[in-house]
Amino acid sequence: MTRVMSPHDATSSTPTAAERLVTGVPEPVSVVMPVRNEERYIAESVGRILSQRYDGELELVIALGPSRDRTAEVVSDLAASDSRITVIENPTGQIAAAINLALAASKHPVVVRVDGHSMLPDAYIQTAVDTLRETGAVNVGGLMAAAGVTPFQQAVAWAMTSPFGVGAAKNHTGGEAGPADTAYLGVFRREAIEQAGGYNEDFEVAEDWELNHRIRKAGGLIWFQPAMRVTYRPRATVAELSTQYFRYGRWRRAVARAHAGTINLRYLAPPVVVALLAAGSLAGLAGLGGLAAGTWLGWLTLGFIVPAGYLAGIAAVAARAARTLPPGVASRVPIALATMHICWGAGFLTSPRSLVPAPRADAGSVAGFGPLG
Repeated sequence: MTRVMSPHDATSSTPTAAERLVTGVPEPVSVVMPVRNEERYIAESVGRILSQRYDGELELVIALGPSRDRTAEVVSDLAASDSRITVIENPTGQIAAAINLALAASKHPVVVRVDGHSMLPDAYIQTAVDTLRETGAVNVGGLMAAAGVTPFQQAVAWAMTSPFGVGAAKNHTGGEAGPADTAYLGVFRREAIEQAGGYNEDFEVAEDWELNHRIRKAGGLIWFQPAMRVTYRPRATVAELSTQYFRYGRWRRAVARAHAGTINLRYLAPPVVVALLAAGSLAGLAGLGGLAAGTWLGWLTLGFIVPAGYLAGIAAVAARAARTLPPGVASRVPIALATMHICWGAGFLTSPRSLVPAPRADAGSVAGFGPLG
C-alpha cells in the first residue's frame, strides 16, 4: 500500500502548523470515511461534513466497501455533485483497511475519521482543531450521542448513553474534558497515526481502541472534548444489535490478548454476568429434575435466583427510564439492555485465540506505514 503522505512531504510553500498558528491560517483537513451498507444515512452524514463551519481547506475521502444496498450509487451521486469528495474502493470491506486506504489517498495534516452513520454538529471540526492546538493532544474525540428514530432505536440509544448499558465510559455517558484512553472516531495529527504504524488491519473491530493504545504507548496524548457531540444512529433491529455487540465482545478480548493489562472491570462485567446466568440457569434446571425425581438435587432450583435477579435488575432500570421515555420506548429498554449485555459477554467468552495474529517477521508493520509501537 502507498505510504500515507506526511505534512513534511508537502512543498516548502505550504505553511506548517506552527506558521498557521502565527498567521491565523486555518489548517487544512482530510476527512476519511469508511462506508459499507450505509444507504440509509450516508447522504445526511456527508452533508453534515461538507457544511461544516470551518474556514480551512477540506477534502473528504470515502473508502467504499462491497455493499448489499444502494450505497455505491448514492456515494457516486454525492461525489459527482462536489469536487471535494474522492471515492476509492475498499475490496475487503474491513474498517481498518478502509481507513488506511483513505489515509493514503488523502493529503492534509489534520485527519478527521467519520463513519457513514455519524452526524457531525456544524462546529465539530473547528472545535477539534482548536482543542488539538490548545491541549497539545494528537487525537481528540467527543461524545457518541446516540439518538434513535424508531422506538427500538430510541431504547438502544438510551441504553448506550446510560452507565447501565455500557458502563461509565466518557465517550458514551459524558464527563469533563481531559485525557482519555481512547476517542470516539477521532481527529488526529497525521504524524501520530504514521508514527504508530497506521490502523492494524488484523483487527476487524476495536481498531480505534487498539490504535489509540499504541499512540499512548508512544507518548501521544488522547483528549476527550465533550463539546464534540456526534449524533449516532443505533442498530434498528434486535438481530443487528446482537451481531454488533457479539463482535464487540469477541474483538475486545482479542485486543486484551494482544495488549496485556488493558482489560478492566467494565469490560469484565458482561462476561461475568453471562457466566453467572448460564450457571444459575443450568443449576435451576438440574434442580427441577431433582424435584421430579424426589432427590436432594432439588435444592439446585435456587440457581434460578440468578437469572431472576438479573431480570429484576433490568426491570428496575427500565422503570427508571420510564420516567423520561415514552411508554413504547421504555418497554423496549429491557430488550436492548439484555441484548447488549448478553451478546457482548458471550462474544468475549467465546472469542477464539485465532483472532489474535501470531507475531510477524517484519516486527508488525501495518499496511506499509512502518513498525507498530
